[in-house]
Amino acid sequence: MTTAVVILNWNGKKMLERFLPSVTAHTQGDAEVIIADNGSTDDSLDFVRAQYPGLRIIELDKNYGFAGGYNRALQQVKADYYVLLNDDVEVTPGWIEPVVAQMQQHPDTAICQPKLLMYDQRDTFEYAGGAGGFLDKYGYPFCRGRMFTSLEQDNGQYNTPGEIFWASGAAMFVRADVWHQLGGLDDDFFAHMEEIDFCWRAKNAGYRVEYCPQSTVFHVGGGTLPKSNPRKTYLNFRNNMALLYKNLPKRRLAWVMCSRIVLDYVAGFKFLMERKPKEFSAVVDAHKAFYKWLPQLKKKRQGLKQQSRVSGMYQGLLLIDYYLLGKKKYSDLKFK
Repeated sequence: MTTAVVILNWNGKKMLERFLPSVTAHTQGDAEVIIADNGSTDDSLDFVRAQYPGLRIIELDKNYGFAGGYNRALQQVKADYYVLLNDDVEVTPGWIEPVVAQMQQHPDTAICQPKLLMYDQRDTFEYAGGAGGFLDKYGYPFCRGRMFTSLEQDNGQYNTPGEIFWASGAAMFVRADVWHQLGGLDDDFFAHMEEIDFCWRAKNAGYRVEYCPQSTVFHVGGGTLPKSNPRKTYLNFRNNMALLYKNLPKRRLAWVMCSRIVLDYVAGFKFLMERKPKEFSAVVDAHKAFYKWLPQLKKKRQGLKQQSRVSGMYQGLLLIDYYLLGKKKYSDLKFK
């Protein structure tokens, strides 16, 4: 079984200098490391060619974002498994083998992620993926180990492999045949939430998404856009609405979308109260963009299956549980 570890680079020389050594050192056997470049204008590719002359480079003509970049790069990669790996991730010895072994043991598992811990606080779960991602019924994502801004220390409490709702794009293993069957990531998302949309589409198609704690990686996070960036706020709000519209079953679509519109504007006015007018504008612009996007989303929705219920979706409203009921950990939630 062959594995291709594909790192999407965009002006990331500093990250490559810092993290590529661990990837090349701990990626061996039937696994290949590939740099897919999203039209970088810095000298990151000169660095790779000089320091890692045997490494394959796929050069794209411009920045297609996370989704478009990977879609174009993986069209040129032949392997049994793809690993989408951020350039700000430090991997550990033997990080590939347990994930691939788990996926081989479960042929219906199409996507899997390792345990993601913080690079700077190595005993703490990382924001972008933790011990696997979930979604509440209104589309709010969270992780085992991370609820909104609350992060847990890793004390072995999530050391059992199993099914999750979504895997983090920071370190995501995917069966290559399923990747191509589903058409890869949605180009129009550009960045943020595209991996959740992909995992939901996989679940709607009858596949499983899993978490493998026997593999650990350390993630910096926020390397391209910091958490407080209005552009990130815009993409998160716009894309969250889009993934709900595309994937929700018909019977739940109207009331969930109406609820999210109200909740998003509550969040927007909270930004105003916190004296963050750019964040408020980002929420408004995100909704405007979503409405313009609706004709295309309707076509995409018609081409997808929507299951009446998929495993891993939390049936509560995370906002109430977290802010009003004080449930700050995944273990505080009660899944049906």
